[in-house]
Amino acid sequence: MPNIRDLAIHAKVSVSTVSRVLNGHPYVKEEKREAVWQAVEALNYQQNINAVHLSKGKTEVIGVILPYINHPYFGRLLEGIADEAEVCGYKLMLIQTNYERDKELEALDMLRLKQVDGLIFTSRTIEWEALMEYRGYGPIVACENKHDSSISTVFIDHYEAFKEAMEFLIEKGHQKIGYCIGRREGSNSRRRHQAYVDVMKGAGIAFDEGWIFDHCLYMDDGERVVKEWRKLASAPTALLVTNDVVAAGITLEAQRRGVKIPGDLAVVGFDNQPLAKTLDLTTVELPLYIIGKEAFRISIGNGEVAHVEKPFRLIRRNTV
Repeated sequence: MPNIRDLAIHAKVSVSTVSRVLNGHPYVKEEKREAVWQAVEALNYQQNINAVHLSKGKTEVIGVILPYINHPYFGRLLEGIADEAEVCGYKLMLIQTNYERDKELEALDMLRLKQVDGLIFTSRTIEWEALMEYRGYGPIVACENKHDSSISTVFIDHYEAFKEAMEFLIEKGHQKIGYCIGRREGSNSRRRHQAYVDVMKGAGIAFDEGWIFDHCLYMDDGERVVKEWRKLASAPTALLVTNDVVAAGITLEAQRRGVKIPGDLAVVGFDNQPLAKTLDLTTVELPLYIIGKEAFRISIGNGEVAHVEKPFRLIRRNTV
């Protein structure tokens, strides 16, 4: 395989001239530039991209850690990240983890080995302390509320978003309120649960752990929730659902079974996906696309730690 010395001999120029041409430096005479490219074609030279990355000190690739690629919440975040990456001339490496710690650790090792320039964690299962150990190897951006840390974050205040939705349901006369969550152990999930507990206790309302439905990610999970809800001796009259797809599943299954929405059961979703507007679903709008764009910009920035909070909005429709 030819190297740049072979190119220099063939083009009758110096090795440094070949290097400048290959790396796009402007100050090379046109005849020499043409001679180098003729040599590249004649010798079928293939540039060693790893060597280029080492010489430049960056790969122009950002790693994006997602637990699931086929989930609308993460899909919308990824859309914002991808659009901004295209504008900035970067490529993305998608790392689907299924919330497996070892896969997240592999991604962090890619940063340590300079295989990517930075990492964006859309969600995580690995301990925050482990992320802190890798922050010296390059930018890490987390899409969660850790505004007092030395790792950059872009986030919504999930506590306040959940609290506002809860207070809206109480204002509408609901006392028996349940909620649906994807997983209980995530940092955003813990903030939502704390808001739930605080609002219920603050209003003097007793609640039942049986009113909390977990592992709710997709539409068929909504169907499962309705089946479980119907079996409860004392069922909630309202459900706060942490994504619109599950909320849609609940709404459609309830209607199929003759449960009136909102007469028998009020439903509030999260995200404001297009499906929510189609079903006239009350929801909390989260600016996921904007969060994705912001997270990408921070990941290629000057290295300064940033904490950016984005606003949410309760959209009142006809499921409450």
